[in-house]
Amino acid sequence: MKRIIAAIILTGILISCNSSEKTDNTTEEPSVIESDSDKTSIEVDKLLTSIDTDEALIATALMAAPEESRAGCKVIGYNMAGEFVTLKEGNNEFIVIADDPNKSGFNAACYHKALEPFMARGRELRAEGKSAAEIFDIREAEAKSGKLDMGNPGSTLHIYYGPNETYDPETSEVDGAIYRYVVYLPFATTESTGLPEKPVSGNHPWIMNPGTHRAHIMISPKPE
Repeated sequence: MKRIIAAIILTGILISCNSSEKTDNTTEEPSVIESDSDKTSIEVDKLLTSIDTDEALIATALMAAPEESRAGCKVIGYNMAGEFVTLKEGNNEFIVIADDPNKSGFNAACYHKALEPFMARGRELRAEGKSAAEIFDIREAEAKSGKLDMGNPGSTLHIYYGPNETYDPETSEVDGAIYRYVVYLPFATTESTGLPEKPVSGNHPWIMNPGTHRAHIMISPKPE
């Protein structure tokens, strides 16, 4: 009787061991598959190239514009030869400024053409060697006098920026770049808009430079 009981116990132990081994193998195999998939994803992400041609400057700059409007945007900025030129003609309401290849990182911007007098005046004053503070004061005085056209209230600036200088040639996405949006409301204040002067949280709109010609709503979406 004892031999029979011992045989039953031994059989139970063997069955338990085999079952445990199958369970372990089942959990390990998906883990290996996931790891291989992750490696493939990383390899795909590394298929980046430098932004070192005028064509690349145009392609990456257009990422700052709304997707449905990119084909008709005018693109201006410094080319690879260091000349400030029109890189691409356009026929819609947007003007895009390409990244400056002589500056570190990446920064492209897209704005409504109604803002062009304001933007162009800033470029002109910078070319004259004026400081940021001087440019602000000059444009403030000119806007108040009516000499400087500030465009339509609510005109928007789209900014696409980041620390890296490489991009995916297939998608034109710049490595690590994110978006920020600016809505210009000249001379608006916290009282006139109801917006705080500092962001309440990471995704919250707020008003910057309130009460001045450069008053604008800041919107910084959280990175995806």
